[in-house]
Amino acid sequence: MQHHADVVLAAVHASDRSAVSPLSVSWRRSAVKHRLDPSSGAKRELLGGAELEALREAHLPLLQVAIPVLDQLFQSVGLSGCGVVLTDARGTILERRVRPGERADFTRAGLVEGARWSEADEGTNGIGTCLVEDRPVVIHRNQHFASRNIDISCMDAPVHDPEGRLVAALDVSSCRDDHDRAKAEMVAALVREAARRIERDCFCRHFDAARIVFAGDSAAGLELLAVDRDDLVIGASRAARLRFALDDAQLRESRPVAQVMGRDEAPSFESGDRAVLRQALARAQGNASAAARALGVSRATFYRRCARAGIRT
Repeated sequence: MQHHADVVLAAVHASDRSAVSPLSVSWRRSAVKHRLDPSSGAKRELLGGAELEALREAHLPLLQVAIPVLDQLFQSVGLSGCGVVLTDARGTILERRVRPGERADFTRAGLVEGARWSEADEGTNGIGTCLVEDRPVVIHRNQHFASRNIDISCMDAPVHDPEGRLVAALDVSSCRDDHDRAKAEMVAALVREAARRIERDCFCRHFDAARIVFAGDSAAGLELLAVDRDDLVIGASRAARLRFALDDAQLRESRPVAQVMGRDEAPSFESGDRAVLRQALARAQGNASAAARALGVSRATFYRRCARAGIRT
């Protein structure tokens, strides 16, 4: 334990900063900014009772979407001794999944509902560092800042709400000695995918009356746009906001989806007519008379508009 603390402090105070790694930056934040001692065994803060229930209630929309994903993720990793945790944006654990045989180890490690694992509280750790850096991380055993946490391997990914704000960290941790770095990297991929599912489902639930456009899949997550009946963008996931340089002010302007995606064409009555006519024909399975009736126009008018729009009937 003391050896680990000495290694951490030596890295923190090293004069050679030419090869700074993300890990050493986090260790330095923990020691310098948060004034933590890697050898400290200070008692952890733990929310309970009414405070924890109020916090869970405030995150109810997130939990309603996330809980089925947590359960599914736990089915994939639980047999290997891993536990699944969901926190709020401050690192407070809201939900935990762990097998009965591992429960004592996780409780001893402080991975329990109501415990806070921010970087300011615990130093470098999967949950807290993921939240500070807003990116997926793996903090494996002695990469932790605090010596008391070096028996834990943590794989984490951030979760963002439909407005792109950081609201949670999804964590899978293991207290087993046989959970090596290779296993950690494999589990980390599952964690990232589960976090994307939570973000996707939260986004679709929030914009349930809109059409959801899948614009792509990047390292930042699924690029989703919510589009109203007039094809105007009314919402964007964090990944879509990053790709298309969107912010709340721009989304309030309700720009056309084609313009947002860089495929903008000047609107015209002709292009609108063509879309309406083609949709009517599709619904009528190619029957022009039925399509004309559905649109409330004569068959002659329907044929004339189709010809003008370049649609063969």
